[in-house]
Order: sequence, then structure tokens, then C-alpha cells
Amino acid sequence: MPETGLLLQMLAVLMAIGAVAGVLAGLLGVGGGIILVPAFFYTFQMLGYDGPQLMQVCLATSLATIVVTSVRSVLSHNKKGAVDWEILRAWAIGIAIGAALGMLVASSLRSVTLQAIFGCLGVVIGLYMGFGRSAWRLGQQMPKGAGRVVLSPAVGFLSVLMGIGGGSFGVPLMSLFNVPIHRAVATAAGFGVIIAVPAVIGFLGMEVIDAPPYTIGAVNLVAFAVIISMTMITTPYGVKLAHAMDAKPLKRVFAVFLTLVALNMLRKALGY
Repeated sequence: MPETGLLLQMLAVLMAIGAVAGVLAGLLGVGGGIILVPAFFYTFQMLGYDGPQLMQVCLATSLATIVVTSVRSVLSHNKKGAVDWEILRAWAIGIAIGAALGMLVASSLRSVTLQAIFGCLGVVIGLYMGFGRSAWRLGQQMPKGAGRVVLSPAVGFLSVLMGIGGGSFGVPLMSLFNVPIHRAVATAAGFGVIIAVPAVIGFLGMEVIDAPPYTIGAVNLVAFAVIISMTMITTPYGVKLAHAMDAKPLKRVFAVFLTLVALNMLRKALGY
């Protein structure tokens, strides 16, 4: 049984992380996982839980929160008629297959390898957020046939390896293929559910060495409960801020922050 003081520390830090993640999600439209995974990693490490499968715990716990937040998000967007169900149905099977494969690969990799993967992909996402242009196009409609067969599993696979939902890869992908941004954001919430559910089911059956307290499989229940509670409280404030101010400069600042966080994780993975 862990010391009460350590649990209180863990609770306080996780509450702060959840509050910040909720505000940023509402303000910038970024998915929680891109914030939560590095935050979980540094928090658990700071508290002394630096086991060989720490990154798996971070990924699994982040994905568990995404199950809840993505369901809420897609239902909310659907009330406004923003979800493109045709895209969602066409891409669902491939994304789910990719997510299941991603979980199997992630569960077998060393934590340091997952750090390196998160670092590399995080830099790519950060650079796209900072320098990407809404006018960029790869096509006038979402790929079908061989293109969809390749891209749909890739979205699920890469998202699970980073512990993120559908936004970080799904929104840019749909935007590049001429899907309007609001429809892309709404539909990507559906991607998040399809990514997170099979991955979390798999991670719940995983055996983890030296896991933080109250962890089932690779999902930490304390972090899950605290993050869900805090983001429900703070996300609406982020949405209000987004309507009251220009979020574009802040998005570029966040892109720089994300790139630096990803580079730091990559540095640690390489042993520097």
C-alpha cells in the first residue's frame, strides 16, 4: 500500500494536469492524449514509478480517458449534424484493425522505444500545427480503395503508439482531402472512439511491472478518474476563451511547446 502523502501528491498533480488539459482542449481543439501522455510520464517518473513499462501505462491511461471524452464529443457534434457518418463507417474497420495492432506492438516494446516513437511523431504533429496551412490539399475527397486500405489502419496504429485519439492524425488527414474543418473535427471524435476502445480492452489484460498504485492492466484508475473529472469541469472554460479571443497565436505557441516536449522525450529515449 503506497504512503498517503505520495497518493495525495499524485492526486494534486493529476488534478492540475486535468485542469490544464481541459482548458487547452477547449481553447485549441487539441486532443487530450497529446498533452496527457508526456504529463503522465513525467509525473509518474517524478513520484518514483519509473518501471520498464511506464510508457505503456501512460498510453493506456490516456486512451481510457479518450473513450469517455470522444463519446461525449461525437454525441455533441452529432446534435449539430457535423459528424460525417459516411466517412466514419467507411474508415471504422481499418482504424480498429490498426488500433488493435498498435496495442499489440506497444505492449511488446520497451518503454524507451515508445518514448522515441512519441518524440518523433510529436515533432511531426507540432511542426504541422505550427506551419500547416488550411489551404493545403492532397485531393478533393477522402481516399477510397487502396488508399483507404493503407491510411485507415495507419491512423489507428500510429494513434495507439502515441496514446492519442483521432484528432492529431484524423483532422489533418481529412483537411488535406478537402473535408471542411468543423466536419473533420467532429468526425475525428468518432475516430477517437474507434481507436481507444479496442486498445484499452487489450491494455486491460496486460501485466505491468512496477506500476503506479491502483493500476489494472496498464490503465491507472486514479489518473483516469481525476482526468475525466477535471476535463469535464475545465473544457467549457476553454471553449468560452476560444470564442472570446484569437486562438491562432496560442496554437502556434502550443505547437512550439509540443515540439520541445517531444524533443525532450526523444532526448531521454536516446540517453542524453
